[in-house]
Amino acid sequence: MAIEFEGKTIETTPTGYLSDQEDWSRELAQQLAAREQIELTQKHWDVIDYLREEYFDNNQSTPNTRTIIKAMSDRWGEKVDQRTLYDLFPLDPSKQGGKIAGLPESRRKGGY
Repeated sequence: MAIEFEGKTIETTPTGYLSDQEDWSRELAQQLAAREQIELTQKHWDVIDYLREEYFDNNQSTPNTRTIIKAMSDRWGEKVDQRTLYDLFPLDPSKQGGKIAGLPESRRKGGY
């Protein structure tokens, strides 16, 4: 499977994740989000940036929803709950967020 982006063919897995994380850019993330019917806000970007930081700076860690809740509570200076994250990424904050962040598909189950 592949998508066309800025005159290039970007290879993806059958489930829509990037085959090569080097292909990712913020502009491509916007297109990936649009395909998921998500319009990215600053809070979306905060989650995406966090997921990318954890993956690339922390031994390819893919945080679960509970970990994302804690990180976003710290980052936003407010109590964040699961609903807040699912409002941003309805299909699963770690998985759908990870897809838009250009990360490999997570193989773990559930958010908790």
